[in-house]
Amino acid sequence: MLIAPDFCHHPAFEVRAPQQQTVPFVFNSPHSGRYYPERFLSMTRLDANAVRRSEDFFVDELFGGATGQGAPMLLAHFPRAYLDVNREPYELDPRMFSDRLPAFANRQSIRVAGGLGTVPRVVSEGQHIYARRIGFDEARQRIETIYKPYHSTLRGLLAQTHRRFGHAVLVDCHSMPASIRIGAEGARPDFVVGDRFGTSASADISDRAASILRAMGYLVAANKPYAGGFITEHYGRPAKGLHAIQIEINRGLYVDEQTLARKPGFEALREDIDRFIRLLTDLPDELFADYSIAAE
Repeated sequence: MLIAPDFCHHPAFEVRAPQQQTVPFVFNSPHSGRYYPERFLSMTRLDANAVRRSEDFFVDELFGGATGQGAPMLLAHFPRAYLDVNREPYELDPRMFSDRLPAFANRQSIRVAGGLGTVPRVVSEGQHIYARRIGFDEARQRIETIYKPYHSTLRGLLAQTHRRFGHAVLVDCHSMPASIRIGAEGARPDFVVGDRFGTSASADISDRAASILRAMGYLVAANKPYAGGFITEHYGRPAKGLHAIQIEINRGLYVDEQTLARKPGFEALREDIDRFIRLLTDLPDELFADYSIAAE
């Protein structure tokens, strides 16, 4: 955890760009932020470890080799417990506010019901974040000054990539708890590749991502239990040459979820992800033939 006075004095997010973009890919790490504003920490009822339970620990570092492969990467510095950009702009839980929400707020989504809205009520293990209800203006300020600029930046990166190459692929990078199990036998997946069940990306892209990881010896699931969130759904438009996939990494591979310390296998996993990025971004243009719009 790093403590910042506020995001007027520390950037809320940043773009790490290669000297020259050479591949039609954009990487995004929206949940790995670990700068906690002092004012936010004064509002929470959780200790320094518990408030971090929603972080995608070190995912920005694991995928940091993307820029060396010629792809830009957008990453959050703000923590997910403070603001979740993988939600609609005003997906809010009325139970956590001291005043009425405006009519345009989405108060009834499944994510809101679970307390994991744009401004979350709980961390991922269900622990309440705030010691008392907060005002709507607190949420509005975070959404207007951080959420909207973040998405404006992401849209710009994808639009620039699409203009340059005629198509663009967004890779949304996340981590999942080690407790996740799939199938009747309760197998623990190492990775989950999500494409909103084939609606956010060409099957060629999501299948290639999964096959690369499987060839490395990892157990890979498709879409279950994570098919992709708001970002994957919102930006994935395959018919327009805009593809979006979500990659979830099992935290048990690389971090102790109690102490939040890196495991000895961290560097080996990072090297595997570097190789994964290199192989994934080396896609032939012919793969996009049915989707691409000629570059301007």
